[in-house]
Amino acid sequence: MTDLYATSKPVGLSSTVRRFLDENAGLQTPFLVVDLDMVESAYHALAAALPGVEILYAVKANPATEVLERLADLGSSFDVASPGEIERCLKIGIEPERLSYGNTVKKEADIAYAWGCGIRTFAADSAAELDKLVRQAPESTVYIRIDTDGAGADWPLSRKFGCDAATARDLLCRAARADLAVGVSFHVGSQQRDATAWDRPLARVGALVAELADAGVTLAGVNLGGGFPSRYREQTAPISAYGAAIADSLRRHLGDFGGTLVAEPGRYLVGDAGVIESEVVLVAGRPNADAARWVYLDVGVFNGLAETLGEAIRYRIDAPADRGPLEPAILAGPSCDSADVLYEKSGCALPAGLRAGDRIRLLATGAYTSSYSSVWFNGFEPLRSYFVSEHR
Repeated sequence: MTDLYATSKPVGLSSTVRRFLDENAGLQTPFLVVDLDMVESAYHALAAALPGVEILYAVKANPATEVLERLADLGSSFDVASPGEIERCLKIGIEPERLSYGNTVKKEADIAYAWGCGIRTFAADSAAELDKLVRQAPESTVYIRIDTDGAGADWPLSRKFGCDAATARDLLCRAARADLAVGVSFHVGSQQRDATAWDRPLARVGALVAELADAGVTLAGVNLGGGFPSRYREQTAPISAYGAAIADSLRRHLGDFGGTLVAEPGRYLVGDAGVIESEVVLVAGRPNADAARWVYLDVGVFNGLAETLGEAIRYRIDAPADRGPLEPAILAGPSCDSADVLYEKSGCALPAGLRAGDRIRLLATGAYTSSYSSVWFNGFEPLRSYFVSEHR
């Protein structure tokens, strides 16, 4: 197998994953393998890059019990988005004090449930959502989320979330008057390839801190969100560069800020640790297409590769090295749905001799794959996952 889109510092298969695949060559595809030791290494690297910043793993990235347990053992806290994620964390013994209900769109009953479980950190970005928290989550901390433009991110999170600075100031003052502790949060977009992207929202946070001080309100914390990237086709800076850029922005815009600093990584912690093993189902010509050759895999948009929509996330591909030179191809999934096309315009090259039955591996697929996999669309089973570790 050869990594068709290796970067100058490629992250391919770990020896532990490679051994698992070699020893389980008969496993029915598609499936995901996650190296928990790589998750642990990523956690340590991020903690070193962001000293003094509390890490809240975004459970939605990969909610597998094995991942949660490993991160909990390392001391991570967790960003949860639903009662289901709350229950999963509590079930394995994660204390409610380590959970932050970061979704800004919540049923009032779900807020009450979370508060009853002992969760005391929530998020909002509108007056209506804040009113729910005032009623159902007394003596809590609420982070008001400001909007960002998402520039530099492959998977932007703009428009649906966040409010402007003036609205944030009003909400923060209202929350403080209701005896809630207050903080500010933002998210620069998922798979953010610009290490300086945190500077613009932190400048806005710095201005808010000054305005709130005039109103007698002190911020309890700032949530830097996620966005730290995995290694796909495009080159990204090392995590240390992100840490240095964020530290510089914090120093310039917040000075000796005495509140809590938190971050909500998801993709960075688990993305590179995962590999999807798939099988070629069909290679066929389509004369009316830009590329005459279509390659269909047994995994697609509805089996865990939803982030290929719009070709936003461009995974690296491991293909058989003995199938001839690379030639253009359109890569698609197996379902009876025209949206199930992975790569058509972003440039996909696969071996010319590729044929049905060959195995193809999609690299850095540990995040937002198993959690996106449909339950039974077209009758396909959800993406199965296996977890490996050398050290525990």
